[in-house]
Amino acid sequence: MTHDATHFFQNLLKVNAAWLSGFEQSQITLLSSRFPQQKMLFKDLKLLFSQDPSVQKMGAGRKKTVSFSSMPSEKKVSSSSDCLAFMQGGCELKKVRPNSRVYCRFFTLDPDLSCLRWEPSKKDGDRARLDISCIREVRTGKSTETFLHNGPLSEHLAEEAAFSIIHGDEYQSLDLVALSADVANIWVTGLRFLVAHPSIVGGPGAGLGEMGGYVVEGSPGSRMRSEWLAAEFAQVDADGNGVVTENVAVAAICKLCPGIKEAKVRQRFKEIQCAKEKLTSHVTREEFQEAFCELCTRPDVYFLLVQLSKDRECLDVQDLRLFLESEQGLSLATAEGCLQLLRRYEPSAQGRERGVLGLDGFARYLQSAECHLMDPEHLAVCQDMNLPLSHYYISASYRSYLLDDQVHGRADLGGLTKALQAGCRCLELGVTDGPEGEPLLGVDYALEVVNKYAFLTSPYPLLLYLCQRCSPAQQRVLAQHLKKAFGSRLYGADALTVGPAGGRAPPLPSPEQLKGRILLVGKKLSPEEDGSEGEEELGVVLVVPPPPQPRRLRLCRELSDLVSVARTGSRSFYPPYWTLCSLGEGEAGRLTSETPEELVVFTKRTLSRVRPSSVRLDSSNPNPQGYWKGGVQLVALNQQTPGAMLDLHRGRFSVNGGCGYVLRPGVMREEVSYFSAHTQGCVPGVPPQTLRIKVISAHNLPKPQGAGAKGEVIDPYVVLELHGVPADCAEQRTRTAAQNQDDPLFDETFEFQVNMPELALLRFVVLDDDYIGDDFIGQYSVAFECLQPGYRSVPLLGLAGDPLPHASLFVHVAVTNRRGGGKAQRRGLSVRRVGRRGREYVSLRHTGIKVVDEGFKPASGPLREATDLREDAQSATVSFKEQCGLPPVAKLKQCIESLATRLQSEGYPCLEPLHTLPEPTRKVLTAYDAMIAAQKQLIENADVVQERIAQVQREGMEFHEVLSRLGEKEGLKGRKQSKAVESFTWNITVLKGHCDLLRGAKVDSLDVLRQLALASEACGLTCSTSSSSTTSSSAVASLHHTSHQTAGRRGSSHGNGRI
Repeated sequence: MTHDATHFFQNLLKVNAAWLSGFEQSQITLLSSRFPQQKMLFKDLKLLFSQDPSVQKMGAGRKKTVSFSSMPSEKKVSSSSDCLAFMQGGCELKKVRPNSRVYCRFFTLDPDLSCLRWEPSKKDGDRARLDISCIREVRTGKSTETFLHNGPLSEHLAEEAAFSIIHGDEYQSLDLVALSADVANIWVTGLRFLVAHPSIVGGPGAGLGEMGGYVVEGSPGSRMRSEWLAAEFAQVDADGNGVVTENVAVAAICKLCPGIKEAKVRQRFKEIQCAKEKLTSHVTREEFQEAFCELCTRPDVYFLLVQLSKDRECLDVQDLRLFLESEQGLSLATAEGCLQLLRRYEPSAQGRERGVLGLDGFARYLQSAECHLMDPEHLAVCQDMNLPLSHYYISASYRSYLLDDQVHGRADLGGLTKALQAGCRCLELGVTDGPEGEPLLGVDYALEVVNKYAFLTSPYPLLLYLCQRCSPAQQRVLAQHLKKAFGSRLYGADALTVGPAGGRAPPLPSPEQLKGRILLVGKKLSPEEDGSEGEEELGVVLVVPPPPQPRRLRLCRELSDLVSVARTGSRSFYPPYWTLCSLGEGEAGRLTSETPEELVVFTKRTLSRVRPSSVRLDSSNPNPQGYWKGGVQLVALNQQTPGAMLDLHRGRFSVNGGCGYVLRPGVMREEVSYFSAHTQGCVPGVPPQTLRIKVISAHNLPKPQGAGAKGEVIDPYVVLELHGVPADCAEQRTRTAAQNQDDPLFDETFEFQVNMPELALLRFVVLDDDYIGDDFIGQYSVAFECLQPGYRSVPLLGLAGDPLPHASLFVHVAVTNRRGGGKAQRRGLSVRRVGRRGREYVSLRHTGIKVVDEGFKPASGPLREATDLREDAQSATVSFKEQCGLPPVAKLKQCIESLATRLQSEGYPCLEPLHTLPEPTRKVLTAYDAMIAAQKQLIENADVVQERIAQVQREGMEFHEVLSRLGEKEGLKGRKQSKAVESFTWNITVLKGHCDLLRGAKVDSLDVLRQLALASEACGLTCSTSSSSTTSSSAVASLHHTSHQTAGRRGSSHGNGRI
């Protein structure tokens, strides 16, 4: 290479460092193979790339990274033969040693498929190898002792790219980390196939050339798929000549695979024609099948299918039932239900007749509404609607009749209609004096439209927030119009009487009691007043510039009598309960910051509303989450302005069927409870959760709107936002996918700590990575309570909340209780290292009132005991899962299936080895015994401990009504008195919460035993099974059980798996 050329490439590297930093050596090698004339050029490019530090520095310093898969994107993996071919070609893997050292080695599979080899190595060739016949199992993730004991090192290794090969009689592990998750999936799939088919390993003629036909023809799933595609081709082959036109073939593939781009299909056919040097554009059956398999095969679904079907590439009823139970959380799945599901989604007639689900049917099921992230239970009203109105969040709209900004925005009835159809239950209606004695509404015919659409989406009460500036005469006319428009729907003064000054009104009615009724919210006169003056609310009707002095208006009795809920400002912060306290955005923010506990207490019986600031001339919206966590029931938003704030609003109110009412958290509803909007840790009595989300892939992503200049190329990445209390708020993102990928693979796992699950919202945002500005592609917001576990499809929505056709994310969701209820564990560290000595216990607070503090003292011991029971049972279960080589989120049925030992279906099952076991197997049995002992301890002691805590709580509640008087006797005043009340509510909340936690823990322990019983049934392990039938080279287990029978638990002898 000449000096000038060297100088040219150095400059090229510096200018395009960020672009080239995404390339790996394999990509440059691939380019050199495609352009042989420039082979030396790419060789020098690789050399310069590896030597120039500026490229590495610039690439590492850039926040947004472009990552290219190590697999060529032109060829998708769609069979085991593809995996074995890749393994025979070899690739670089990281070899992790127990001494915390990591070595980069080049791994290959021998041509006869008999062993793995790696190089370079200080060992001789015979030692740097592993015979396939010695492999016991292949595990995914970081589940072996090597990974678990190397915490700091393990944290820097990608979970999705790690896998372990368990081999030998002593169950030794070869721990490896691939360059990417898709490469790890290929190695795991290929190795598991070889373990499951020992007949094709080694021996004469076992190479890929002759074995490839065996894989394709011998796999029931691949054969069934081939026959189905042949039948589909025959339907469009009208002449029966085995050839169709390109247009017909393209239309057939687009029909079989909805969402695929027609241009992509045509491009693939053109590539096939060029490769075969064909002069015609006609398509044969073989070409049709080739194009379909390459374009419509989802590698992520294929790898999952192979794992579930044990390399048969199709699922029978038992496989599907195990998947639904262990992964999807459907513990009551039956064989009949699985067969019906299979027949709904399997496209091939042969598969439906045989009762098996192939690759394409499995993909259809995973993309269906049954596998959506949103729990279908929440698509309809699912919460108790018989509680007072103040116990609910209420969907509210601000100036709904505007279609644009606050100054020049055009008023239109469409805005009101859209807000009501979206489920809003509080509309704002502005009224001023009009000509000819008629009041002027924000838009003509508004009352008629509200009456027409009020209850089409939701039957529950509609609050009409009246902002009027009319003279008394026009107020009387307005009252007549309201009566005429709404008639009997109007909830008037005869149904509600506001309590006298200083007195208490009865509790607010429930949404169920107010079904189909319209409640007016506005200024109201007291019964003894003839007229009154009220101060104008500047934030309601915008005046630019604002008047120097607030105008004062007189109210007339006719309009006042129609008002059901009196509107007050922040000056009367503690009004009678039949009122709605209206706050400006700034003042509400100050209250949530300075007095969060008092605001929560205030909203337990009184409605509160927050409106956007008057300076938001562009109709932008504040973050509603900041006010919801303070207990505010109504956060009015500009429904005409799309964006993240409105996405969170939709996510919040989708919890209860979109009816516009969602129950607030229990700590905000209970009369005596403690909650602060600024909690930085666990909420007393609320079990903290750990949310793990694996973003696997995205599909059919559209181009961003207005991105025509970029052509067809998109660089997508996914952002995950968790919104909630301050301790829960977090944001994480995936890498950026390769160019021109509307179906990118990510395979990245993220973990979130959730201290207040009832307030948490999860938002997925898909963006197009660009140096100028990242363009919006799609989003989806969902409440934490609505998440379904397992493999789920996330349907993407556009900026305005409309569904994007066929666009979705594919994710895996797992939610577990966080151990200890305190700080989150570091990733990669085993939970077995967390003992009682390092455990955090919740403590009761000192109130300063002697008699009260003495009453709380007996609870200290039971509280510690309750924590120990829960934590010991949970830690023992997680330790058993780790010994089985499974993550903490795994189901026990998966553990038992991996062990393949016999279980007793009644009582507490106990495993006893009949001969000497290898050390790893002995550890598994020891962990199993510890788990059963911990569950037994919890089940037998939970009720007693819970009753001791509940007794202290009941005795403490006796002080509630006289707490102020007791404080005065102790000399507590002002701030000290408030602190005593706060400590009292904290203690009551802690006691009640621990009762609930212990009750839930007992249910979980009973569920553990239920899962063990179901696992024994599903695996065919019964008491009558002879020991010889389950004998293996590793272990033989005999069954015993304790004399204690689980109370209230039925046996699992039913064939349908119901308990």
